[in-house]
Amino acid sequence: MNKTDKIYVAGHRGLVGSAIVRSLERQGYTNVIGRSHKELDLTDQAAVRAFFEAEKPDAVVLAAAKVGGIHANESTPAEFAYENMQIQCNVIKCCHDMHVGKLLFLGSTCIYPRMAPQPIPETALLTGPLEKTNEAYAIAKISGLMMCRFYKQQYGDDFISCMPTNLYGPYDNYDLSGSHVMPAMIRKFHEAKVSGAKTVELWGTGKPLREFLYVDDMADACVFLLEHYSGEEHVNIGTGKELTIAELAEKVKKAVGFEGEIVWNTSMPDGTPRKLTDVTKLHELGFTHKVELDEGIRLAYEWFKENIDDARM
Repeated sequence: MNKTDKIYVAGHRGLVGSAIVRSLERQGYTNVIGRSHKELDLTDQAAVRAFFEAEKPDAVVLAAAKVGGIHANESTPAEFAYENMQIQCNVIKCCHDMHVGKLLFLGSTCIYPRMAPQPIPETALLTGPLEKTNEAYAIAKISGLMMCRFYKQQYGDDFISCMPTNLYGPYDNYDLSGSHVMPAMIRKFHEAKVSGAKTVELWGTGKPLREFLYVDDMADACVFLLEHYSGEEHVNIGTGKELTIAELAEKVKKAVGFEGEIVWNTSMPDGTPRKLTDVTKLHELGFTHKVELDEGIRLAYEWFKENIDDARM
């Protein structure tokens, strides 16, 4: 890739896409473009094709998706499957038809089986049943990954895929009806501190093990792959480090400065018992994360406080 290539980042205003734009610009790319949902509905096939015909991007990062936590996934699975497949099919097909030089498709580690070996290697894909609480989203992401693989196999297109672990950081979603665990905790502890509440309720038992990656590290890894990787197999992006949700809660509680008690609502679901990525492949390619969890939580909370009026609440 050349620094002057026109790079279209689909989903450039979200947690993932905005971080990738920042990373590209930090690394000297001067022609990065994006479109808001109001400007371009990626579920509209005709609109997507018209955009590609007009802009003719040299490279595309497909970071746009319908995303959410356990509640959102369980309550609207049809929309999660349909909208994500629409977005993926429209963008990937146009990348092929318009001879885009490089496509990076972003998935999620939820594509792996519920009881996958730990840490989860890339080869665990399609080796067992999925976690029911995010099955629709996972199936959509698997379909996008496989589409990229099929276009590479049949036509030689330079389409690659990566699977980031749980992400957090600037421009995250803090709407409790659809947010992931980290932003939900940050908002709950912050609001409890401000209001003087004595307790904060969190879902589940706190026992599941999870891995968390600061979103700017993820973005730097994506740019690294765009520049250095053209393999057929997808690549995990993570830290290779894990902790329990209860341990995470204590870290967020400390960072926010909430001094009350955590109450666990054990009637609510935990999700997958453990999910840790095997990042051997990424490390062997030459990339390792830089921001450790305590520092990342501090940075995320600082961003939340400074942007609370504009955050997705």
